[in-house]
Amino acid sequence: MSAGGKAGISRTGGRPRDGVPRAGAPGPRLAALDGIRVLAALSVLFYHYAALDSAWGRPAEEVFPAAHALAVYGWLGVEIFFLVSGFVICMSAWGRTVGDFAVSRASRLFPAYWAAVVFTSLVLFNWPEVRKVASFSDVVVNLSMLQAGVGVPHVDDAYWTLFVELKFYVLFALVVMRGVTYRNCVLFCGAWTLAGVVAPTVDSGLLSFFAVSSASPYFIAGIAFYLMRRFRPNAVLWAVVGVQFLLAQHHVHARMISSLGRSATERTPAWPAHVIIVLGFALMAAIALGALDHVQWRWLPHAGAVTYPLYLIHMMAGLTAIHHFRGDVAPVPLAIGVTTAMVALAWLVHRLVERPLGRLLRDSLRRGVQDIRSGTPCPATLGRLPAQPSAPGAERIPAARS
Repeated sequence: MSAGGKAGISRTGGRPRDGVPRAGAPGPRLAALDGIRVLAALSVLFYHYAALDSAWGRPAEEVFPAAHALAVYGWLGVEIFFLVSGFVICMSAWGRTVGDFAVSRASRLFPAYWAAVVFTSLVLFNWPEVRKVASFSDVVVNLSMLQAGVGVPHVDDAYWTLFVELKFYVLFALVVMRGVTYRNCVLFCGAWTLAGVVAPTVDSGLLSFFAVSSASPYFIAGIAFYLMRRFRPNAVLWAVVGVQFLLAQHHVHARMISSLGRSATERTPAWPAHVIIVLGFALMAAIALGALDHVQWRWLPHAGAVTYPLYLIHMMAGLTAIHHFRGDVAPVPLAIGVTTAMVALAWLVHRLVERPLGRLLRDSLRRGVQDIRSGTPCPATLGRLPAQPSAPGAERIPAARS
């Protein structure tokens, strides 16, 4: 799931007619990106509620005979999130240092995530109807967002995408270290593409870990689309996008198996998934070329801001609610009611946790980064230190003020 910064979506690096960006020039808010995020989030939610059997106690295909045929492709919302993430991360990292980039990502990702882990854990501890939390220590490790790297189960299965995002951030931080420029971004796209192609053919755990071959085409294409928007389309960028499009189509079958299971994949036609990927790339191309700049509906930024917390809280808590009330409420009203409740909770998380805690965390991390840059903590962070007697002739250091 993409957690691209909201502030980044509102800046495009302003392109004059010659295609060369002017530093600091404001561009129109890309509300269309918010719209894509909303569609992607709702499609994932639709997939979990109408395509998975675990909450209903019987095949979801029997519960939703018509809707199920569409819901089985909702997992593709994750791929679309990755496309948007590549675009937004490249945009928001422009002109930033590694420290600034790390602060931006941490303050954007963690506040809503911490709230989601606590909320979902409380739901699963009190109503272990769909699944159980193995131990409290698993919850603690989940708060780090690194559980997939140390073999600890996710509190919510939807969190797997966050670890993929973290890999992308680590890799793109290398570009930020060298400076986010057109040349460095193109070289990064080429190097990561090569890694994704080579990784399945060699016995290298480290290469496979960072190559994330099934996801990298979307991130890379998103970066290329942003370069088109910031500068101008050219043959090299279209070639980058074209290669990623073909690689994304290649991975569809494997992603269907991982999302639906092998037997269900054999019964499910693959062509709608291929078409959805075509539409996703087409929408991002339209944004890159400015064709959707006129989309400026005021409600889209607010809806887009809710997509990240909605993605984080909707799955296991929502499935638990469906399982708990399935005997009392008809399937369609129940699914709609749970969806409405999850959207409302996501809005509360955004307003009461994500925004205030995000600002607090960002300010605190910035001070820490400044201390690292200066080579020593500022006096306010030292606290009250006891005065130390100085040796004769030694330089006297004044006590730090609290």
